[in-house]
Amino acid sequence: MVTATENAQLRVVVEFSGGLEMLFSDQKRHVISIPTTDENGKPVTVAYLIEYLCKNVMKDSRKELFVLDSQIRPGILVLINDADWELEGEEKYAIQNGDNILFVSTLHGG
Repeated sequence: MVTATENAQLRVVVEFSGGLEMLFSDQKRHVISIPTTDENGKPVTVAYLIEYLCKNVMKDSRKELFVLDSQIRPGILVLINDADWELEGEEKYAIQNGDNILFVSTLHGG
């Protein structure tokens, strides 16, 4: 039997800037639905979201331009509801319904 919490979803707006959008079908803004809990029944976090994005949203094969060793690549700023994710607990932040997560690459060639 499936309970209501197993089917519950969070609606999250994910945005990419600074060139990262090219990894995600050249689309800057994605509205996605993710489960409220992970496979262990714990609230989903930004770490879960990053893995989800790589598996389900990223169309480019160059995953290493977004993550290294399962963590956001150095040089990518992450804002959670317009606040630096360092203030929110980084990957451990528990995602809330309606959150806006922005990934901005500060890496520039040239």
